[in-house]
Amino acid sequence: MSTPAPDTPQQWTRDRFLVSADPSRLDAKAVHAFLASSYWATGIPLSVVERALRHSLSVGLYDTAEPNVPQIGLARVVTDRATFAYLCDVYVLPGYRGRGLGRWMMDCCLALPDLQGLRRFNLVTRDAHTLYAPLGFRAIAHPDRYMEKLDPDVYKRTTSA
Repeated sequence: MSTPAPDTPQQWTRDRFLVSADPSRLDAKAVHAFLASSYWATGIPLSVVERALRHSLSVGLYDTAEPNVPQIGLARVVTDRATFAYLCDVYVLPGYRGRGLGRWMMDCCLALPDLQGLRRFNLVTRDAHTLYAPLGFRAIAHPDRYMEKLDPDVYKRTTSA
């Protein structure tokens, strides 16, 4: 992985693929198209996706050989860039899976300077434990200490209002 010039968003290339931390490259409509049908964000409104991307540190995955495919993956991190991060909305489009692109995108994401030296880095996944375990993620040591305020129907109410 090469280091970019100061104030230049980080990016990495591998074959015809690009991982970029440049927020101006993110395609909110493409991200929304995937997330709205995902198990964790079903029905999420486009306006919520746009706001989430604006206020997060994200890397996008792109197929540079396919100009009509704007974005093929994402890893979004909610963070204070000092002590804590929460990894979410990680995906690679189905037609691109099985090539190691998700692992590569995660390696690039975790290499971002703003994500170094954090005390805690959390994520929630239903089925991707094998992707995250080699990257150092483990089950929560003390789940009895964690609490959440969950509103699983928030997007249904938002879109019907």
